[in-house]
Amino acid sequence: MNVKELDQSYIAGTYKRFPVVLTEGKGSVIRDEIGKEYIDMGSGIGVTAFGIADDAWVKAVSGQAGALQHVSNLYYTQPCADLARMLCEKTGMKKVFFSNSGAEANECAVKAARKYAQEKYGEKRCVIATLNNSFHGRTLTTLAATGQDHYHELYNPLTPGFVSFDAGDMAALEKLNDGTLAAVMIECVQGEGGVVPLTENFAKALAAFCRKNDVLLIVDEVQTGNGRTGALYAYMNFGLQPDIVSTAKGLAGGLPLGATMLGERCENVFSYGDHGSTFGGNPVACAGALSVLSRIDEALLAEVRKKSDYVFSALKDAPGVKGLSGMGLMIGIQTEKPAGEVVSACLEKGVLCLTAKDKVRLLPALNIPMDVLKKAIDVIKEVCGN
Repeated sequence: MNVKELDQSYIAGTYKRFPVVLTEGKGSVIRDEIGKEYIDMGSGIGVTAFGIADDAWVKAVSGQAGALQHVSNLYYTQPCADLARMLCEKTGMKKVFFSNSGAEANECAVKAARKYAQEKYGEKRCVIATLNNSFHGRTLTTLAATGQDHYHELYNPLTPGFVSFDAGDMAALEKLNDGTLAAVMIECVQGEGGVVPLTENFAKALAAFCRKNDVLLIVDEVQTGNGRTGALYAYMNFGLQPDIVSTAKGLAGGLPLGATMLGERCENVFSYGDHGSTFGGNPVACAGALSVLSRIDEALLAEVRKKSDYVFSALKDAPGVKGLSGMGLMIGIQTEKPAGEVVSACLEKGVLCLTAKDKVRLLPALNIPMDVLKKAIDVIKEVCGN
């Protein structure tokens, strides 16, 4: 059997894959089994921050794999400690819990917020408010946190203790503040919700509400973090200082790693045995993350913003393009044609794109060369206009 037949025979049918078998690549170019090349404008859904087979990342990961690949969290390891320090120094957060994915990072954030609130105010203070149109993961708890009903179908009953309200509607949030509210959880750009940024005014009003009411502010930076929006973390674009930050995807450049960062108010909320993860903080994954995070500096972020400006400028008012949304290199394109049709046509022409609801979604590597980016955008414009 070939790869497609093996996949369809033995892998659970949860993914509607494109009919392409990818085999190798370098930077922002990937090749399939017959040697056809594709410009990667999705970076594994925002994961391969420095592209495919990035030399510095490969060296860091392979070196650590040859020294110590895993020992469990019963022991100390240098990469884990170094990464925690780097995250805290770059964000002003105080402590880090490592897991394996964005959903797990968000689960940890929920547990930390509930423990903080219940120890201080009692068991009734357990509710987490999230935004309609949000997405926080696919576990039962993070599905409950996700403010999109269609993700809930067939999985009820979900974890209780979550309520949702519309972005921008502070009056609705005030009504939810009935003594049970432990935290508010947001994405600064709603990725799976259609690449929709929050407004700065709403984000700041939300932060002020949380400070006033001793409600923790959780910012989900799973997709928006690690340079994606032109700042190290998207909340920095709004001048916020969250109490809890979750991140994953681009953090380790292709290895499974999630991180939940705890701020001053809740830095000591966890004690021995309160939470854990067998693979969390794995030294190989942390070595990859150290390579990625150490290179996300202001020069790179300026390049991300420059490339973002180019994409928005090139696609604005282009034939077949109805609108644009997003921030940095996290971009949604509202097209006259169905988004899926555009993505399929781009695939045929050698450009890999994504969708988010009814939009074409772009998440290229942060360091995609400008000439490669321009070539991909030319293809997208051609497909949208024909």
